[in-house]
Amino acid sequence: MLRSMYSAISGLRNNQSKLDVIGNNISNVNTHGFKKSRTVFKDIISQSIGSDSGASATRGGVNPKQIGLGSTMATIDVIHTGGALQSTARTLDLAISGDGFFVVGDYNGGTSELDSFLYTRAGNFYMDAQGYLVDGEGRYLVGDRIEEDPNNPGNIITTQNARIHIPTSAKSMSIGQDGTVSYVNDSGDLITAGQIYLAKFANTGGLRKEGSNYYQETNNSGTPEIGLPTEDGKGSIQSGFLEMSNVDLSEEFTELIVAQRGFQANARTITTSDQILEELVNLKR
Repeated sequence: MLRSMYSAISGLRNNQSKLDVIGNNISNVNTHGFKKSRTVFKDIISQSIGSDSGASATRGGVNPKQIGLGSTMATIDVIHTGGALQSTARTLDLAISGDGFFVVGDYNGGTSELDSFLYTRAGNFYMDAQGYLVDGEGRYLVGDRIEEDPNNPGNIITTQNARIHIPTSAKSMSIGQDGTVSYVNDSGDLITAGQIYLAKFANTGGLRKEGSNYYQETNNSGTPEIGLPTEDGKGSIQSGFLEMSNVDLSEEFTELIVAQRGFQANARTITTSDQILEELVNLKR
């Protein structure tokens, strides 16, 4: 059988995968905090039909003669560039100016309070019926909780990796660029409830998407540096804004046309190879 036919089949598969990635990007164009992906191809092993040789005293060198056997998927990269910030004027809508991620977790009732951390750029947070800050899936926003010791009034306790609590009777609340969460109590006093964490990774491209706008660390992403905003390049928090996706529709539709034409070209290669095989079969009539 012709090598060109099998090479074209690999091209069809790759361009179909490229179409799948582009379709997912376009479908998430309005998903807050979404990061687009791209496909990168590479060639498969090449078959040598002629060897190379170096120059001699009487004759020059000869280049190798090779025929490629198609292409394959090299990587599917997630592009972690920042998206545009959309103003919402809602205090609990948060956006990150920088490379950090919000940290969310589940309550375990232990000393550290929260574990099973996940990471997200989607900053649409809420206050549940008990006054804790949560995301749309009900996971708690992780940070330092600052509160007065009930057994020793006037003594301030800071709990790390904790849920941040706002009394339901609070008159108003605010969130600073350094992640400080404050509220006004019944007496009109400004009280600090805690400070939100941000996480930074050595290799954000190594993060694994978990769905629902979540990312999970992997062996190649590195261990996250979790701490307070504005430290070690984690970025700052902008209250009253949401980060839009970084999908550029003009770029995606251009790539869509390229993938479509690539698919058609490989399909035409299969058709041409089939016609050649038909001619071979018809040599004997």
